[in-house]
Amino acid sequence: MIVRILTEGQLEVPDSSIDELNALDTKVLETCQAKDEAAFRLALDTLLERVREIGTPIPLDRLVESDFVLPMADSTLDEVEAMMSEEGLIPG
Repeated sequence: MIVRILTEGQLEVPDSSIDELNALDTKVLETCQAKDEAAFRLALDTLLERVREIGTPIPLDRLVESDFVLPMADSTLDEVEAMMSEEGLIPG
């Protein structure tokens, strides 16, 4: 699957990692709902770092549609909350 991190670019992430990423996404969602800024920051950083670890960067000259978009690392809790659906940032 293709994941875009805003301001960083796209990464190809193994489909087998969707459960792990959904679990991390749930933490982001929960911290947004709780308005817990410190926990939110840790949850978002953990999600983005994991995507970077398991993902393979896609060259900038290759145009592909993203399966989902994650916020940039310095996004605020309110900005991330505005991007979310009731499922979080990652569909499914």
